[in-house]
Amino acid sequence: MRRASLAGMPVDAALRRLMADFRGAGIETPGLDARLLVLHVTGLSHAALVASPGRRLAKDEARRLAACAARRLAGEPVSRIIGRRAFYGRDFLITPDVLDPRPDSETLIEAALAAARLAEFSGRALRIADAGTGSGALIITLLAELPDAIGVGVDISLAALKVARENARRLGVSGRLALAQSDWLAAAGGPFDLILANPPYIAAGEIAGLEREVREHDPPLALDGGADGLDPHRILAGQAAGLLRPGGFVICEAGQGQAEDIVAIFRQAGLAPDDALPVSWRDLGGVERAVALREKRR
Repeated sequence: MRRASLAGMPVDAALRRLMADFRGAGIETPGLDARLLVLHVTGLSHAALVASPGRRLAKDEARRLAACAARRLAGEPVSRIIGRRAFYGRDFLITPDVLDPRPDSETLIEAALAAARLAEFSGRALRIADAGTGSGALIITLLAELPDAIGVGVDISLAALKVARENARRLGVSGRLALAQSDWLAAAGGPFDLILANPPYIAAGEIAGLEREVREHDPPLALDGGADGLDPHRILAGQAAGLLRPGGFVICEAGQGQAEDIVAIFRQAGLAPDDALPVSWRDLGGVERAVALREKRR
């Protein structure tokens, strides 16, 4: 039976319908997803939505909301549908050309901020590099949190750099961020106090088994880490060793169960854990998500 149109429906009723549809499809966060789509289509704030539950959807709003809901039911993440993702308290624009930054990666920010607080970095501008910057979520967040720092973001994708440049402009850090096309850190320059990276770390043979939200909507280049998932870490380890200032840190994202192997890779390049900072940082799910290693020539 054909369902009634959403046109003219109060926003609270439309919200309930989407929630029921999403719940019935097994979507993990039906309420949040429905609310974000309604806010996106109507332009309402959270407060306005609560204050005006009887506001009725215009025909164009109803049409666009139905289209957004269909995309979500087909497995497309809400962040991809609305074109932005909240990360460490800020909204980042995303496109199909960049990885969708996820809360797990905020663990790298916590590790990097802890490194930045070390006494030997005080009194001068901290220099930060972000390898494979994508949307710029990592480097832009750090520059926003550290107003005296300067940064370089590199990516092999010009389309990704365009997204990062717009995010830097929107979030007010473009004057302290240089962006360049580079195969990892090959064209990054240096030296740096901190090098950040969220490289691809999915083993090639495991990509087909990922959730469809990831498998079908994140760029393959941002997922495939080679046969064991650690090829990019091997490249970064070799490059980073020559680009760090004495006492500088590399902070890399790790997949589940990879932290120990990543530490071993960077040890071979001359970097090692340091008592000043934990070697691994766990995300909210308990996974060792960030690995911090230090240049030891001090």
